[in-house]
Amino acid sequence: MTAPNAAVNIMTNNPLTARMPAIDRQGYIAYVEEQGFGAAKISTLYSIRPDGSDRQLIDQIKGYIYAPAWSADGQMLAYSKQALRQHPKIYIYDRKSNTQNLVVNAEGSNLSASFSPDGQKLLYSSTVGGNADIYEMRLSDGSTKQLTTLPSTEVQPSYASDGQSFVYTSDKVRAGRPSIYRYRFATANASVIPTAGYAASPQLSLDGQRLAYLNGRKAAVMTLATGQVINLAETGLDEPARLSPSGKYAIYPTRNSSLGRQANGQSGGSLVIHSLSGNTSYAINDNEGGVVRSPIWGR
Repeated sequence: MTAPNAAVNIMTNNPLTARMPAIDRQGYIAYVEEQGFGAAKISTLYSIRPDGSDRQLIDQIKGYIYAPAWSADGQMLAYSKQALRQHPKIYIYDRKSNTQNLVVNAEGSNLSASFSPDGQKLLYSSTVGGNADIYEMRLSDGSTKQLTTLPSTEVQPSYASDGQSFVYTSDKVRAGRPSIYRYRFATANASVIPTAGYAASPQLSLDGQRLAYLNGRKAAVMTLATGQVINLAETGLDEPARLSPSGKYAIYPTRNSSLGRQANGQSGGSLVIHSLSGNTSYAINDNEGGVVRSPIWGR
């Protein structure tokens, strides 16, 4: 169902959309909009086309929605939802049936779900054991396997498209100073991906050549073969970049200027889509006046 009052303003004449590969242009971007503060916060999960059309309301809660993630075929969306005075739980939205199903309800914080390429498994982080570690769940029967067991914090897992590895964030070298690692299932070992300073929230492109992440406080994209980094923007929200299915575009949220504050006291936000080859971008404005977070681009 299309969300009411879902007017979206495309800044500029949207020069990028027409030139996008079909895999990007025909996909959906999921994102979270937050309204209000504290106990009055309302979070809404939407999907939208890259040209700003066809905004759909997926879920809404008085509380928080975190880190949506599409399945490879774009038919399922995993995300965490936290009602007031409850722990975050992981749900899966099915586009075909338009239903939301609870899949992870362990005690503690359950966050940052990622679908395996075949859609049969789910990676996520959880503090069910008292420490933040990464788990893998088989969706057919709910069986889980703990993949990390360090005393440090291991979070934000994201599968590689070949299913042979995943990237994640860990502060095992220095507490509070995270780095990005790649875990390989064949060896059950992880190795660091060299970055400069604080690095978190990784996502690999489908071809495995690029890494989108949070570089300090900037949304950034790295070419893995060369280590070249494109710093896209400091979003004001400490949010990472996320790649389009083709890997040719990146999306990140940004907070609008406080000069344009809404009646609710919030300044609103935009989704910025940036061409990694042409160094051009455009923004999809959220006219509801909320804070925009966690966009993810699926098929």
